[in-house]
Amino acid sequence: MIRRDMEAIYAIENDLFEFPWCEDDFIRCLRQRNCIGMLVEYDEQIAAYMIYELHKTRLHLLSFAVARQFQRRGFGRLMVEKLIGKLSGDRRTRITTAVRETNLDAQLFFRSVGFCAVSILMDYYPQSTEDAYVFEYRVAAGELNPRYQGCL
Repeated sequence: MIRRDMEAIYAIENDLFEFPWCEDDFIRCLRQRNCIGMLVEYDEQIAAYMIYELHKTRLHLLSFAVARQFQRRGFGRLMVEKLIGKLSGDRRTRITTAVRETNLDAQLFFRSVGFCAVSILMDYYPQSTEDAYVFEYRVAAGELNPRYQGCL
């Protein structure tokens, strides 16, 4: 993800989300040493992107989007698989992300790729009083095992 990609990323963000990130949100995030942005290109277009943070024992997915015209074609799954590949049983063992209570498509997607809802963050979003579900993907005992106890 580089600066020239940002125009397409903003367009996707604004098309998909009621409360999209602004340019400053992306810049502030990507300037942090522990923040990484990745994207998927298809036919010279940005099809999808994600931004995640590296923490000592986990990865935290901050932003994740697949452009409307590329949805349901495997690009989201591809990005999640790439992220899962960065986990290990002895260091970073899980991926977390917050999903709006009203974003049923995202909830179903994350469940389909092995995430479980593990908690609720009440009144999480500053622009509204909407709650968020914390979804988690976990590596168990050194092997990738997304179906574990503890789902809501």
